[in-house]
Amino acid sequence: MDLRKLKTLIDLVSDSNVSELEITEAEGKVRIVKGGGAVVQGYAQPVYAAPPVNAPAAPAAAPAAVAAPVVEVPAGHAVKSPMVGTFYRSSAPGAKPFVEIGDTIKQGETICIIEAMKILNEIEADKSGTVTQILCENGQAVEYGQPLFTIE
Repeated sequence: MDLRKLKTLIDLVSDSNVSELEITEAEGKVRIVKGGGAVVQGYAQPVYAAPPVNAPAAPAAAPAAVAAPVVEVPAGHAVKSPMVGTFYRSSAPGAKPFVEIGDTIKQGETICIIEAMKILNEIEADKSGTVTQILCENGQAVEYGQPLFTIE
C-alpha cells in the first residue's frame, strides 16, 4: 500500500469518530486502531495506530460497559442453514409456504429454499417432527449455520 494513502487513512481515522479501520487490498491487509497500543494477531501486514485525539478530561464517571447481545437458544432441534444465501419460505413469490408453524414434517421433506449465486437450493428437514418456530423472514440474508426452523 502506498505510504501517502496510508498516512491519509491514519489522518482520517484520527480526525473522525471511527475507532478502528481495516482495509484489505491485493497487497495485503491494513488495520488502523485509534488510541495506540494495538496488538497484531494473525496479520501478514503491520498494524498502524492512529495518534490519540486530544479530548477534554472526562469527569470521574466511568463509561457504561456494553453487554454482549444475548442469543436465545430455541428449545427443540434447530434446522440450520447449510450455506450463505437468501432465505425463501416458498417456491415462488405469492406461492404457499413449504411449512407453517404447527405443521408436522418428515425427514427429507423440503422446508425452504436458499438462493445462493442465482441457484435455488431446496433445504430439506434433517429430522421429523413439528415445526415450532420459523426463525427467518422471507427474503432475509442468512449465514452458514444460522438456525432457520425449530422442530420438536
